[in-house]
Formats: sequence, C-alpha cells, structure tokens
Amino acid sequence: MTTPQPPRLRPEIVVLLSGGIDSMACADFYCAMNRRVCGMFVDYGQPAADHEALAASAVAEHLGIPLLTLGLKGTTEPKTAGEIPGRNGFLLCAAAMERPPSVLALALGIHAGTPYADCTGEFLESAKRLLSLQMRPVDVLAPFLDWHKQDIIAYAVKRQLPLNITYSCEEGIVPPCGRCASCVDRRMIDASA
Repeated sequence: MTTPQPPRLRPEIVVLLSGGIDSMACADFYCAMNRRVCGMFVDYGQPAADHEALAASAVAEHLGIPLLTLGLKGTTEPKTAGEIPGRNGFLLCAAAMERPPSVLALALGIHAGTPYADCTGEFLESAKRLLSLQMRPVDVLAPFLDWHKQDIIAYAVKRQLPLNITYSCEEGIVPPCGRCASCVDRRMIDASA
C-alpha cells in the first residue's frame, strides 16, 4: 500500500528556478496564492550554473519549497552569455518530462522588454500548444509576460524578497561582470531602493 504524500510533496506548479530575480518573484507569486509550488533548476552547461544552483537552492529554502535539479551535459562548447537559442523551449520540455505526477502547470519568469523571441506571447502560446499534446498535458504559466523588469523588481521589493540571495551574471563569475544584460538589469535594484 502506498502512503499518500503530504500536500507539500505533491506540487501542482513547477517554477523553473534559475536563481535569478525573475524566477524568485515567479515562485513567490504562486506561493503567495497558496499554490503548491516546487522549483526546478536545470544545469544545461551555462557558465553560471554553479552560482545559479546555489542561488536557486537559497531561494527555494527562503520560500520553503522543494527544489528539483536536472543536469544536461551536451557535446557542444559551453554556452556563452546573451541569448541561448532554444533555452526556454528546452527548459519547458525538460520540466514537462521530469515533473512530478501531481504537477499540472509549469511556470517561468519571462517578461516584456527583452529582445529574445522565447520571452514573447507568441512563444508562450506555442509552448502551451506543444505541451498540451502529451498524454499528461501540462499548462504553461508566465505571470509576468506583460511586465517589464522594473515591475518585477518593484514586486520583489514590495514582497520584501531578499534579492541579495539571487544570482544573475551570464558570465558566471564572482564578482559579477557588470556588463552582461543580466548585470545591467540588476542595477535597477539600486535605483529602486
């Protein structure tokens, strides 16, 4: 006989948790709605994987949610800073494949104001269609799709999220490079403080 899992271990939403501001805010958004959330961190060979993994773990601990970790080591050179073609599509498909059976939705912190095609409404709708074709369909959620980065930071500040535990440098170095798009975005934290 199988022992039923407590609700905390039966998540209904998996948030793709990179350890950055957007994914932390996304996970908090659903936690604040009293949804059963777990995070999923994916190491796909990105330069910042080690620092992101530590930040994702700290975010999950702060929010009191479980964290699943996946790893993919491909044959290509390590990913570089900037746009990584296919990233969000890959992350969603990996999460759909590895999600716990109780999960009905995958969520990601994509937002307006980026030049990346996989951060658009068109991408979101295409991903929803693709992932609805499985035997176990899963919805795709992006609560910040129409928000800009400053809106997410304002949300995080209002919710008193500890942004200092997040990591966002695409170069994967400490201290952060200060030049990549993620580092430039983080400057808004100081501006909003």
